[in-house]
Amino acid sequence: MAKNLHLEHPEDAIMTGDISVLDWFDGFSSVSVKMDGAPAIVWGTNPENGKFFVGTKSVFNKKKVKINYTVADISRNYNIAEYSNLIKILEACLIYLPRTENIYQGDFIGFGGNQIFTPNTITYDFGAPILDSIVVCPHTTYHGETLRDATASPLTEPLESTPDTLFVQPTVDCTVRVNTTEMRELFAKSKFVSVKEAAEIRVIVNSFVREGKCIEEDVLTLIVGDRSLAQLMRLMYAEKMRMIEGMVIYDGPKACVGDEPITAEGYVRSNRHGIYKLVDRWKFSRLNFNNEKFVRN
Repeated sequence: MAKNLHLEHPEDAIMTGDISVLDWFDGFSSVSVKMDGAPAIVWGTNPENGKFFVGTKSVFNKKKVKINYTVADISRNYNIAEYSNLIKILEACLIYLPRTENIYQGDFIGFGGNQIFTPNTITYDFGAPILDSIVVCPHTTYHGETLRDATASPLTEPLESTPDTLFVQPTVDCTVRVNTTEMRELFAKSKFVSVKEAAEIRVIVNSFVREGKCIEEDVLTLIVGDRSLAQLMRLMYAEKMRMIEGMVIYDGPKACVGDEPITAEGYVRSNRHGIYKLVDRWKFSRLNFNNEKFVRN
């Protein structure tokens, strides 16, 4: 289990010298499909007062916490001129999500009545109109005595859909195992960076991703300050892509970007060593960076 943190790419996480990322590659894992919904919805029963709530990830904020127990709370927390679509989504989630004693997070896919949904960048085709009122892809569960201190873990069991809520949780298997021998050899020779430096490097790398520019080894070496570390990051990315290509999805909606069919945006892979996302960042992260529809809350 982990604190409520943004999921990282494994090749980014290695920059500070955390060898557990390599152990994560080796470990037996559970994998879930990362669907491209928006916004992220958090819902469940607040352990501090026993009340059912809905919200975005802002329910975990340390200062400006936005927890919605009623429609009036939603109106108070969000300006209708700026967040009209989000307000509509949160109100529907408050009405239609089944009550539970647990706390979950998922991606909002859309409102029922349609067969095809484009919540963000990827279009999903369910093959027939959805009769449920809302469609949500749950992926995370939280545990703790308070929301602020809640820890996250991947949702491994299916949630039961209702006539009002369709929960979409495609089944996926990973057919590729990664040999980390070469990674560990490079790890032993690498000069790592501080947490602050890693954050600054991540910004630079994401700027290349946003512009669709590949980062060659010499350039990455200049960015991270060490050739062995640059080689390690590039090797981890290559192995991550091989793992992505080995994923097999047995159910779930058809997906495409424009006219191009795809398997999925990516995956979340977790084991006792950590939770990381497996995404082709030069394709899907770049599309999301440049998508004006992308919902930020």
